[in-house]
Amino acid sequence: MHMWVDSDACPRIIKEVIQRAAQRLNIPTTFVANQGQQLPRLPIFRFVQVEKGQDVADMYIIKEARKGDLVITQDIPLAAELVAAGIHAINPRGELYTESNVRERLNLRDFMDQMRGAGYVTGGPPPLNEKDKQLFANSLDRLLTKLLRDAAREATAEPKSDT
Repeated sequence: MHMWVDSDACPRIIKEVIQRAAQRLNIPTTFVANQGQQLPRLPIFRFVQVEKGQDVADMYIIKEARKGDLVITQDIPLAAELVAAGIHAINPRGELYTESNVRERLNLRDFMDQMRGAGYVTGGPPPLNEKDKQLFANSLDRLLTKLLRDAAREATAEPKSDT
């Protein structure tokens, strides 16, 4: 299992939670962004700086992430592609993307884009606070526990015979 962080738009307080969880559980974690980032100098952390440009980090994550991995992103189109590929994705507010809710969010995102294009002023989500940080930490912990347990179960499962 590997964690991937769509790091350009990920809030600093969420990156700190991710780093602590990765250290505690010894999970390799890659932060992908188009601008430099500071990370603890530990072998489980890696930073990949991609070229500037729309969706460059997203394309890198899609190319490199594998089934069973976890991606932290607030990019809904990226989450939709990941979920379709069987890769787990969670947003910085701790909500797990699923096939049904990611479609719903894509529709809402498109509607809000149309509203902004028509001149209606719409605000984004409120800034993260300590309660949001704790909700994310709890959600991440539950999800990582489940994913690690599932990976261990698969690793110890007896191979099926063809006879």
